[in-house]
Amino acid sequence: MKIKYSFTILLAVITVVSLFSCKKTKNEDPLLAVSASTITFTGDSGGTQDISVSGNADWNISNPAYSWLQISTTSGSSGSTVIHLTTLSENATGATRSGILYISSSNGQGRRLTVSQTPNLYPNYNTSPIAPDMTGMTSTPVELAAKMKMGINIGNTMESPNEADWVNSKVTESYIKFVKGLGFNAVRLPVNWVWSHLSDRGKAKIDPAWLERVKQVVGWCVANEVYVILNAHGDSGWLESNVNLAKKDSVNAMQKAIWEQIATTMRDFDEHVMFAGANEPTAENAGQMAILNTYHETFIKAVRSTGGRNSTRVLVVQGPRTDSHLTSDLMTTLPADPAPNRLMLEVHSYSPSTFNLLTEDVSWGNMAFYWGAGNHSTIEPERNATFGEEAALVEEYGKMKKFVDKGIPVILGEYASWRRIAGLGKPVPKDTDMHNKSVDYWATFATKTARANGMIPFWWEIGFMLDRKDNVIKDQRMYDAIIAGSH
Repeated sequence: MKIKYSFTILLAVITVVSLFSCKKTKNEDPLLAVSASTITFTGDSGGTQDISVSGNADWNISNPAYSWLQISTTSGSSGSTVIHLTTLSENATGATRSGILYISSSNGQGRRLTVSQTPNLYPNYNTSPIAPDMTGMTSTPVELAAKMKMGINIGNTMESPNEADWVNSKVTESYIKFVKGLGFNAVRLPVNWVWSHLSDRGKAKIDPAWLERVKQVVGWCVANEVYVILNAHGDSGWLESNVNLAKKDSVNAMQKAIWEQIATTMRDFDEHVMFAGANEPTAENAGQMAILNTYHETFIKAVRSTGGRNSTRVLVVQGPRTDSHLTSDLMTTLPADPAPNRLMLEVHSYSPSTFNLLTEDVSWGNMAFYWGAGNHSTIEPERNATFGEEAALVEEYGKMKKFVDKGIPVILGEYASWRRIAGLGKPVPKDTDMHNKSVDYWATFATKTARANGMIPFWWEIGFMLDRKDNVIKDQRMYDAIIAGSH
């Protein structure tokens, strides 16, 4: 019995020592975690963001003294603490300003948090925000996409230096009614805002008369039950040619300024109106894609900040280069949007460019006049397409189906082919009949393939198919080919 009693005491001692050792080991594993390593604010005052600090010892922020930044708490104990960061002033310095917060713990751990505020290069144009209004805005992007049957661009018109510099007529309500009668119940309206319509370039102020003119055209579309995608187009490349770190701040500043003005002006239109923040932004890798997403998010925030129907308006964001392959590879997530499920995606297609774009032979390829199975010429075989035919188009458009399957509608914002005819000052096909068959076949095949992959196609019309002035069809074969592909 004595031996048994001694053994029991020994076992108890070992257990206590073991528990003490475990506790000691646990305490000796230092922990300090911060939920983010970088935080970026826009240039406005009053911006707020939260971070959390977690640890198993006391901690403090050793250098919180930034005049433009307020920190809700600068110390804490073990457990998790939420810190509220608020910008106290507008950044009118012309450059991004940053500060580094050093967070240190009594257990020897340390972390750094970089807080930045981009500059406000231009005035705040969100001067009259209103409460959210869901009236006439109930359709989800998927439901809205289903309502758009056939799309067409009013191209080379409102994005030219002056409206209709490049075509034979300004936009009229009779033209809107004309295209609606042809079956196009959705219009993409490319617009130049920065290139030649800033009344005060130093303040990025859009000419009020131009805003009202665009609003008039958008109003004609809505009055005639035509859906309209209003965009900021090429605009001399201020955005789409500058997806880089050097221009990131200035592009975001311009993006914010123009979309606060556009969104405020167009705020009262219902869901028939969608906004698109760019045209064909030249992003080609993950780094540029990250910068492009900041442009998209600035656009989204600017629109949402104006309130009213813009709080939930469906917005369209562009893939890198609006190229299906790059978009599939690089656009792994959509830009952040405070309004859930309110985004569409946009790509373009002129594939193959040798057939649809080239006006002269180049080092990487020659002009092709003949495209598709059964349409190659024996008269001029050197002008037959050598790549980019049906299988390639099926693969290209198929890249977008994964987005559609996730409930993200995809706009084929531009696609087109064109007839190479005498009078345009370019080489013309020797085998005219086979060339015309090729152009018609491409239009039908591309439209049908886009539809098969769930995309909403918008034909790039710049006066080749339709006469803007007299509201008549100039190229009946082209129109018939598009119609054939749409059904």
